Amino acid sequence: MSEELESLFDDANGDLAIGDLEAAVEKYRRCVELDSDFFDGWHALAMALMKTGRIKEAIGAGLQATTLRPNDLLAWTALSQMYVQDGQIGEAEDAKSKARILSLGGKIVKEEE
Repeated sequence: MSEELESLFDDANGDLAIGDLEAAVEKYRRCVELDSDFFDGWHALAMALMKTGRIKEAIGAGLQATTLRPNDLLAWTALSQMYVQDGQIGEAEDAKSKARILSLGGKIVKEEE
């Protein structure tokens, strides 16, 4: 991770910690613009967007996080919550089932050795 990205991500986390959600969202957006493969940035962006009530955008960011790390339990759990808030119960159940598989030690995508 570049120094610029690390500093920006830390600043966004600080904004989130003090409740400045809009500033956090903008900084997380810049993080993923700098590095489109930055899982932590996508996950944090999704969570911040969910907290601001922008559920459709949150789902998009959450889907990007699960694409980057399909075996991440927290990403699937968060995505399930986002789908519930959006009333997409079938999708929420699917994401929840993936989280359940991971919580039991299974994998969604086989990892290369």
